[in-house]
Amino acid sequence: MKKIINIFKIIKFWFNCARVYSLPITILNGLVIFIFALKQGGNPYLGLLAILGSSLVHMATNLIDDYFDYKILLKDKNYINSAQNCKCLYLKNGQASTKELKYAILAFLTLAGIIGGALFFLSGPYVLLLAIIGLIIALTYQKFSLKGLGEIAVIIAYGPLLYEGIYYVMTNHFSLDVLLLSLACALFTNSILYAHMLMDFDGDKCSHKKTLCTYLKTKQNALNFILFFYIGGYLLISIIAFKTENYWYLLTFLTIPQVAELFYLLEKYNKNNKHLPKIKIWHYPLDNWKILSKTDDAPFYFRFFYARNIMTNFMLQTCLAIILN
Repeated sequence: MKKIINIFKIIKFWFNCARVYSLPITILNGLVIFIFALKQGGNPYLGLLAILGSSLVHMATNLIDDYFDYKILLKDKNYINSAQNCKCLYLKNGQASTKELKYAILAFLTLAGIIGGALFFLSGPYVLLLAIIGLIIALTYQKFSLKGLGEIAVIIAYGPLLYEGIYYVMTNHFSLDVLLLSLACALFTNSILYAHMLMDFDGDKCSHKKTLCTYLKTKQNALNFILFFYIGGYLLISIIAFKTENYWYLLTFLTIPQVAELFYLLEKYNKNNKHLPKIKIWHYPLDNWKILSKTDDAPFYFRFFYARNIMTNFMLQTCLAIILN
């Protein structure tokens, strides 16, 4: 019994390290295309299996990112001092070694590979191609990120790759409408990553890490650019609404006030990274907030969760639009 309990503790530990709280990003994107494909007679069981496999790859990517970030942290003291306290914390405080981290990454990728193999035999040969592209992005994402191309990798992974992939395993074909839908949702998904990078601006600047934010030279320029992702998402969802004559998609415009507030909160963070506003009911859910609110990282986590919640609302409204059509 003790061995079983210890195994569950280890699994829970690595799920937390892999930032399981970020899984709604993959699951909600998967849900959008799952419902879309289901309404066209798609196989629900294969769709759920694909979402599970994508979630495992997502967590593996987070751990791979930690592995390379930790190497930078060890080499650059300025980065250690300026980075978020939560960055690679489990490695910095000795809870796990880089060797154990490698094993955890391998475990997540192996499980994802098993699921990919099953989908290959059940759905068709294109699954292999999609899986290879996904694996390449997972293994090279950190290098993309260091060169300021992380956003491109995310848009591909959470856009056409995820959406067309799930749609294919469920229906055995691809779709232009799915491509447009994937890009609209991917821009909102990418806004979470971008908000994270914006708040890491100082740490990335000190370590000479190249991100899209640092390429834009100033925090204000970087802040302004986040509107590109949100406005692009609204424009694409509008095109889908008029192309398919499903005007329920315009429900997603209800997130505009939240986007405006997030912009204001990120502007405040640029000026003072200790700024924490009064929490309102529409800001929730805020994971483990009773504990996090008492830490120095509370302002960072609050904005990260709020960006995630805006994406969540956008995705759920998109799902509702598909259902009501």
